[in-house]
This record gives sequence, structure tokens and C-alpha cells, in this order.
Amino acid sequence: MFINKASDGRNNLCGKQIAALRTNQKLSQRALADRLQLVGLDVDKNAIQRIESGQRFVTDIELLAFATLFEVTLEELVSL
Repeated sequence: MFINKASDGRNNLCGKQIAALRTNQKLSQRALADRLQLVGLDVDKNAIQRIESGQRFVTDIELLAFATLFEVTLEELVSL
């Protein structure tokens, strides 16, 4: 049997960290989506909400864009 969810049942490891980084920078989910679109990543506010709540998987391309935008390493982004 394959396990493709985090131990807490979430579909990603980075959602909580993305939410914390976004909040620390006083960005709304819409503002974060807008910034990601400026660097060429097509996500909307609803996708950000699903990522942060752990309902949506995150691609490696998206992980790299988040890490770049927040100026953190990939390891920091997926740390528990």
C-alpha cells in the first residue's frame, strides 16, 4: 500500500509553513497568488487556500516558486 499523505492526513508538507510565511509578511491569499502570477506561476486565491489547508498537492515547480518568493530554502519550506 502506498502512502501519499503526510502523517496528519494532509496532502502536502508545506501548507502550514506557507501560511505562516504569508501571515508574517502580512499578505492576503489573493496578494500571494498575484505575486506568484507575476513570476509566471498560474495559481489563484482558492489554490492558495487549498494548499495552506493541506487539501491540495504541491508540485515541485510550485515549491520552488514559493521558496524563491519567500526567500527560504526548500528544506525550510517543507520542515514540519
